[in-house]
Amino acid sequence: MNKRINSYQDLLDEKERLQSLLIAQKEILREDIREIKEDLAPVRSAISLAGKFVTRDKHNWVLNAGANTVIDLVVKKLILSRAGWITRLVVPFLVKNYSSHVIADKKGTFLSKLFSWIGKKNANGKEETTEENKKHPD
Repeated sequence: MNKRINSYQDLLDEKERLQSLLIAQKEILREDIREIKEDLAPVRSAISLAGKFVTRDKHNWVLNAGANTVIDLVVKKLILSRAGWITRLVVPFLVKNYSSHVIADKKGTFLSKLFSWIGKKNANGKEETTEENKKHPD
């Protein structure tokens, strides 16, 4: 502010100049924040992935129980059968945690496959079609 204010009009002009400067600086700040978010996106996704390994999603306990049983049999008993005891404790723990998040994300697909396997079948092993299904195939 090098200019000296001598009149009311000068004051209004200075106020308008400062408000436009404030708007411009806010826009620059928003742009900088957006760029920082873009730069930190890989870090955010890495932290999210690491969080999936150390936390467990407990919403789908039936599907998770089945997955945990399979993981215990395959990973612990077969793949890590000759590994040290720490590895046999830590690796299944991490795999179970991550698989619980995968199951939560793809729950609908898993359940639709499961129900299609145990759905009504006719003598030929194909899904039964009723008269109503023949009229309105979805």
